[in-house]
Amino acid sequence: MPETSEIVRRVRVLSVVMPAYNEEDTIAEIVGLVLKSPYTAELLIIDDASSDRTAEVVRALDDPRVRLLQQSVNQGKGAAIRRGFTEASYPFVIVQDADLEYDPSDYQQMMEPLLDGRADVVFGSRFLGGHAHRVLYFWHSVGNKFLTMLSNMFTNLNLSDMETCYKAFRREVLESFSLEEDRFGIEPEMTAKIAMGNWKVYEVGISYSARTYAEGKKIGWRDGVRALYCILLYSPACKRLPLRRLEPGVRWITKSRA
Repeated sequence: MPETSEIVRRVRVLSVVMPAYNEEDTIAEIVGLVLKSPYTAELLIIDDASSDRTAEVVRALDDPRVRLLQQSVNQGKGAAIRRGFTEASYPFVIVQDADLEYDPSDYQQMMEPLLDGRADVVFGSRFLGGHAHRVLYFWHSVGNKFLTMLSNMFTNLNLSDMETCYKAFRREVLESFSLEEDRFGIEPEMTAKIAMGNWKVYEVGISYSARTYAEGKKIGWRDGVRALYCILLYSPACKRLPLRRLEPGVRWITKSRA
């Protein structure tokens, strides 16, 4: 019979990448929930030059699995995720927001298709039934579904939630491509590059507790414009089109926030 420490070692196979920007109110609670998961082997928190006490709160946490990586200037969620991916050292990697919208208790269903060998990548869908959802913005839902449909058209995947934060990977998937996007455009970019690699993709339902802008939600319509551009930019179908020429105009439209 294996000792308890050996069982824990076998189960703890997950690197959790957590970008954080001005999340002092939620960071300690979400870290506690992440560390409760039996799968969490390391938690990489990338502080994106927060102007509040986010980094200070993280430094006060007492768990050897937590690593704080600090960006010298605010670069965006995508840049933070890229850095976290390069530092991840365990066989599986998942992205976790630093607020409380996504629940780490859902790691169980996210990990199952990876651990049993069915999947290389698992998307956690906020739109599949069977889990609790906080009801908020109608037009956000419409926008998400529109961008997912457009992404599906160009990747030939059949996802219900391309923009979800919860994406879990075998680490070799992440090592097979490089990422460029600094902000929320990283979601369609990752999806396109996963599709191009012909990796086995699964989708599972997750719970979702959306927050309001007053509670700190950061994504806005400009990020939707960037996502639309990225769906086209990284699509194999559009590879020969001179879409890079549109970059200055897209940057101008979306430049209001770093």
